[in-house]
Amino acid sequence: MVLQTLLARCRRRLFVATADVKDLHVPQGGPGRRARSILDVLAEAASRGIDVRLLHSGVPSERALARLKKNPPGEGFVLRRCPRMHAKAVIADGRWMYAGSANLTGAGLGAKSPRRRNFESGVLTDETALIDPLADMLQAVWAGEHCADCGRRDHCPVPLEEPAL
Repeated sequence: MVLQTLLARCRRRLFVATADVKDLHVPQGGPGRRARSILDVLAEAASRGIDVRLLHSGVPSERALARLKKNPPGEGFVLRRCPRMHAKAVIADGRWMYAGSANLTGAGLGAKSPRRRNFESGVLTDETALIDPLADMLQAVWAGEHCADCGRRDHCPVPLEEPAL
């Protein structure tokens, strides 16, 4: 799975952009090992000193919200919402990137059974000429640089130009 590959390579910063966030469970290692919630996996990466940023557009699924309330992300794992976010990307250390159509969901990332998966496309690259412009755009959204002209401020839970909690 691409997400697991990028997580394994990441040492400093993981930037994840998606429209939807669900309580996706990802396989962990070999046969007999239980799958773990992606939210727990990201929180664990943050506990190892990786700066994890998750930028998404909608309210997380009910199960994801319940998991976040039970185990709130700690320092180093920050979620922010922008109702206009529709990009799907994972950037590890600014050196590797997946960009494509898959949301952070089981159907999107192929964690569902073969009969329940979406047909997705994406690119895994280490070409900085592709990574840098997308990373810059995501950082600008994260920092709220587009908020003043967005026209959807009334849909923001916390406008991004305001400091993150």
